[in-house]
Amino acid sequence: MNDATAAMSPPAAADTPRWSIRYLLFIAGMGGLLYGIDIGIIAGALPYLEATATASWHLSSQQLGFVVAAVLLGSVLSSLFAGAIADLIGRRGAMLLAGVLFTLSIPVMALASGYLPLLLGRLLQGISGGLIGVVVPLYLAEVLSPERRGRGAAMFQLLLTVGLVLAAAIGLYHAHAVDAAAASVQSLAAAEQQRVLFAVKDHAWRTIFWSCLLPGLIFSAGVLLLSESPRWLVRRGRVERARAALQRTVPAAQVEATLQQMQAPATAATGSAPERDRLLSRRYVWPFLLACAILAFTQATGINSVLAYAVNILNQAGLPGAAANWADVSIKLLNAVMTVVALVLVDRKGRKFLLMLGSGGIALSLLAAALLFVQAERGSQDVRPPLQQAIAGDALSLRFDTAQWQRLGVDPTAQPQQLTVAYAYAGFSNVRSLRSDALGDTELTIRRQDSVQADSVIGAFFRRIHLNPFPDPAAAAQAPLRIERASLGPVPPPAHGWAVAACILVFVAFFAVGPGVCVWLALSELMPTRIRSNGMSIALLINQFVSTVIAAIFLPTVGHYGYASMFFFWAGCTVVYFLVAAFFLPETKGKSLEQIEAHFR
Repeated sequence: MNDATAAMSPPAAADTPRWSIRYLLFIAGMGGLLYGIDIGIIAGALPYLEATATASWHLSSQQLGFVVAAVLLGSVLSSLFAGAIADLIGRRGAMLLAGVLFTLSIPVMALASGYLPLLLGRLLQGISGGLIGVVVPLYLAEVLSPERRGRGAAMFQLLLTVGLVLAAAIGLYHAHAVDAAAASVQSLAAAEQQRVLFAVKDHAWRTIFWSCLLPGLIFSAGVLLLSESPRWLVRRGRVERARAALQRTVPAAQVEATLQQMQAPATAATGSAPERDRLLSRRYVWPFLLACAILAFTQATGINSVLAYAVNILNQAGLPGAAANWADVSIKLLNAVMTVVALVLVDRKGRKFLLMLGSGGIALSLLAAALLFVQAERGSQDVRPPLQQAIAGDALSLRFDTAQWQRLGVDPTAQPQQLTVAYAYAGFSNVRSLRSDALGDTELTIRRQDSVQADSVIGAFFRRIHLNPFPDPAAAAQAPLRIERASLGPVPPPAHGWAVAACILVFVAFFAVGPGVCVWLALSELMPTRIRSNGMSIALLINQFVSTVIAAIFLPTVGHYGYASMFFFWAGCTVVYFLVAAFFLPETKGKSLEQIEAHFR
């Protein structure tokens, strides 16, 4: 935009089609809502899924970890092709595909009768999230003016946090329902208690998934009324459709000038320069690598795992049942509130300042949470020898009544106790936790058939060519049961749980103000125009890969080494994040995409 055009902008603002822009932001925000539901819905469902599926489907903690990580794995898979799909069928078509896949995933998960259908539904949900994570920021960057671009990304993140709040509220409602059911069956016999509670918990996690169907339908239907990205239309030579799309987002007096600016790069591309430059061309490699680093470190803060495992973390920290769910809702509500703060600050203070502020606060809060868990885990005792001696026939079966707890040297009537057992058959490892104050969960049963999973057809094929990285079922078929770690200690008091919750609240507040909003801007702003779609796909692929790995190793890691180890790791990654933002990231506030590209050139 030249100076004359810029000077005319304020008077023309009255001619801006405000309702079209608001509708565009709403639907793009609904994409963020689905992305937030993708991440957050498993937190409320996981305790009930773990309580029922481990018994009926014989799921290991590794398989439960895969169920949690499947959304992130699906995002990794779709992120790799999202840019190509958006180039092939358009930004609007890719968003519609994402909405349809999300909607289809809901009945697949809610009606699942085994591990594979549940995993498939979560993968579909993740594929949808990966498409949304690339295409919606890409669409906003190409449609909105520089003055609105920061606000558009913040709106996407705001609705993402609303999705997390919605998922947490659904989980809280069902936590109260389960607690009420548990209170109503206390007069029944133990076997009848277990049967009723099993049915209630099974219904709870299925209903939690069903609750997500309506947002998927709204987003899918709403995308049909959006116009296509005018920049994509110009690249396809559909100038008249691009002009019509611009009339819905810019003042009428600026339509032709904006269209000419969009046509200039397309015209230049038909000359001596190729239509699509190489991704790692010398002039593109630094902004591309910087964007990838920002996205990778955003996930290395542990944000997705903290949100997904929030209820489990807070239960471990000492908060009981519904109190942990209330804290989970508070965490996600604060995330939404602080995103509104970021919405105000992002175009005033700039991206670099907010990233430095956010990453610094995150590092301190993670370090505080790690130290709290060190304090709680210090009082645990090793009870591996008596459990190893109780193994019979490479299996272990113990009923943990009051007498059994006392045989391990603790009195559960004086203070609730928690036992965490990490065990393995050759390469197949698992983790099991028992609390003395948990109703209907008094059996510690470890069997080979529940821990060792056979190869699938694909797994068997890769094992024949020596490319399967997972444990070998043949080697585990005769391997003895080995107790790797057995830690017994008092359940931390509720005050300790609330202290950990406060650390997580501070963590989420700083994340929302800094990386939560700025990561989407880094994804769309740092990438030069010629490589934006494919570059964004690869950057988000790295982002989701880091998130998937962290989610997949979370349960085994905390089972073997405790929760403090994960929080220390995240804090270290965030310190590096702060240094990258402080010394390498340029400020992009108020600059057009072309000006940002010129800075790196």
